[in-house]
Amino acid sequence: MHKRLAFIDTLRGVAVLCVLFQHVLEQIVLTGQTGAAEGMLHGLIGYYFNFGRFGVVLFFFVSGFVVPYSFPDSAAPVRDFAISRFFRLYPMYWLSIILALAILPTAEAKVFPAWQVLVNLTMFQNVIGLPNMVVAHWTLAIELIFYIGCVVLFVTGLLRQSTAVFAIVVAISCAGIILPMLFEQRMVSRLLEVVLNLDAMLIGKITRDTVMGRKLRWWHVAVCLGLYSAFAMVIFKRLYGGDYQGNFFYSYSIASAYVAAGVTFVIFAWYGDKLAWRGLSFIGRISYSVYLMQVYVLALAVHYFGAGSYLSQWILFAVGVFSVTILLSWVSYYAVEKPAIAYGRNYRSRRSGGAEAMPLPEQGVA
Repeated sequence: MHKRLAFIDTLRGVAVLCVLFQHVLEQIVLTGQTGAAEGMLHGLIGYYFNFGRFGVVLFFFVSGFVVPYSFPDSAAPVRDFAISRFFRLYPMYWLSIILALAILPTAEAKVFPAWQVLVNLTMFQNVIGLPNMVVAHWTLAIELIFYIGCVVLFVTGLLRQSTAVFAIVVAISCAGIILPMLFEQRMVSRLLEVVLNLDAMLIGKITRDTVMGRKLRWWHVAVCLGLYSAFAMVIFKRLYGGDYQGNFFYSYSIASAYVAAGVTFVIFAWYGDKLAWRGLSFIGRISYSVYLMQVYVLALAVHYFGAGSYLSQWILFAVGVFSVTILLSWVSYYAVEKPAIAYGRNYRSRRSGGAEAMPLPEQGVA
């Protein structure tokens, strides 16, 4: 794919704004000054629907739609894929680490040991069970696992076999429904939560093969989405079921976010660019920067100004955080992210026929 799809960028825009919306409202609720609105706000973003998780899972579906098709027709497609992904993710991520070191010790009184910083620079900290410097970085580990999975599927030839990927989704979804009933250990459920996120990505690929490749039919998508939804409900009932603890995580709010993300993604894929909107597409183009920058804008806003104590202040707080985040993300996109992607193209191999490899598409993650 060498042309940006407007509806995909629109979805990215929706996704990152939902993440930011969740985090802003969490800060307002955590002030403890919401009074009569406390129950409504807390229920909205914690008990009934987690907008942050909805946005993150939308990103996972989008990654599945675009990333498996980023292997170029070149002499070394796996190498070129890895280079593309590296320059797409790491320069902006390293900037985020620098900002964490500069801002969070003051804004949030966090201390980062040298070993934690060094491990976090690799982006593999979650994979080996070590803590993130920034909680929001957990999604990047899922992306890395998916990239590795795509390489394995590509090398084995399964990535091009749509029915094989369909069978994999059915198998892991069924396993995700059955295993929590057989094993009650929380660790098993946590691992299955990772698998569920990868499941969403694979469904993104299946949807792409249905919409653009014409290799599958919509009933394939419907089966996968149904099993995935059941998988989500089972796993989050096990992880967050019971009484709501007031920490914005609950079986219903997280499961509903996963199911809604799947349904939203499929609807957008069905209608395509008819659902695209230029304003959201712009935000979608810079969504990786928005996802990383929002952490620091929010931390500084809370530290120096607070979230406010009544409606007009909450609105001012929200508008300020959204505006500054988008502005800084626009700057970082053009100053760091986009140049890094362009620079990475210098290291790609030539096409298998002798000409230079065709440029890989710009893809958004997070």
